[in-house]
Amino acid sequence: MHRNHVSNLAWRWGFTHFTRLTQSLLLGGLSLLGVFASGCAAPEFQQELPVIESTDVPRELDKVTLPPYRVEPPDILLIEALHNVRPAGDHLRSGDQIMIRVSNTLPIDPEGSLIENEFKVINGIIMVENNGTVDLGPIYGTVKVAGLTFEAAKAAIATHLTDVAGLTDPQVSMTLPNVSGKQEIAGEHLVRPDGTVSLGVYGSFYVTGKTLDQIKDELEVFLGNDIDKPEVHVDVLAYNSKKYYVITDGGGIGEQVVTLPYTGNETVLDAIANINGLSTASSKNVWVARPAPAGTSYAQKMPVDYRGISQDGITTTNYQLMPGDRVYIKADGMIIIDNFIAKAVAPWERVASFTLVGYNVVRRLQQSSAQFNRSQGGGNF
Repeated sequence: MHRNHVSNLAWRWGFTHFTRLTQSLLLGGLSLLGVFASGCAAPEFQQELPVIESTDVPRELDKVTLPPYRVEPPDILLIEALHNVRPAGDHLRSGDQIMIRVSNTLPIDPEGSLIENEFKVINGIIMVENNGTVDLGPIYGTVKVAGLTFEAAKAAIATHLTDVAGLTDPQVSMTLPNVSGKQEIAGEHLVRPDGTVSLGVYGSFYVTGKTLDQIKDELEVFLGNDIDKPEVHVDVLAYNSKKYYVITDGGGIGEQVVTLPYTGNETVLDAIANINGLSTASSKNVWVARPAPAGTSYAQKMPVDYRGISQDGITTTNYQLMPGDRVYIKADGMIIIDNFIAKAVAPWERVASFTLVGYNVVRRLQQSSAQFNRSQGGGNF
């Protein structure tokens, strides 16, 4: 019985001190929560920047036309060379086909063989071999023309027929059946991260920061070494580089950022419609934050009258968006307070839950100990 009494005293002392410690933690947590809730229900840790209010801002029914579009990665351009003809000074290369006609060749012997007489005629399309020569037949031999201009190759063939083949006054006529450039330029061209587009065998061309007219003019000059008087058409197939953002405040539990492509005609209402309207946690406190010039620290914030642009059809604050704009949607004040209280109370709820579990465990151990002591006492009796 003495041992059972000591056990009960130890249990009561331990549980009393454990309960007092738990109560102290709970009271301290609730006091801290009260300080935060009364003094700073929605604490702001960001520095407020000076706000520049714009009066002459484009808006619905009073929009402006944007300046000429400037290309940036990762836009996709449509580039077509409409006049893809190799220049007159281009050098012949292996694989070219040349139409060669020569008069005043060797006379045809009426009694000679058919094959021998055919070899005396030079009139047909001859390909430049991989060794850079054209074969004029077994009677006249070969002439190296690769690396020569068209006129230089024509003169080399005439000289060869005179000096080597022994013709008296050969008259050489040459044409190129295919005068196309090295490679056709037509189709989609992605602006790469380094700001260039690939033009195949013609190399890379830098386009970032340029307008379409600038690209056209400079590209025609760039291709002038490989194409005779090129005519280039340039257009934008995908406007991937220009975008704006819609940021939805989560009420203290994060923010959702949505990136939307910019086409030049969006307003604030369009931006909100593109995210399926305001969420259940959103308030009607909306503004547009416009990027300030580089190197400055001034906020350009334009408040939006959401009720006016939605329910009343007032277009005053339904601003026309520009590339880089941020449409910020603040969370509802009650949602902010609710989330703040939930985050502050959650740790203490876990402590209380742990206390209850510990109490139940100790209680069961006490009951088991009491039953064991009774059984031992009854056995001795």
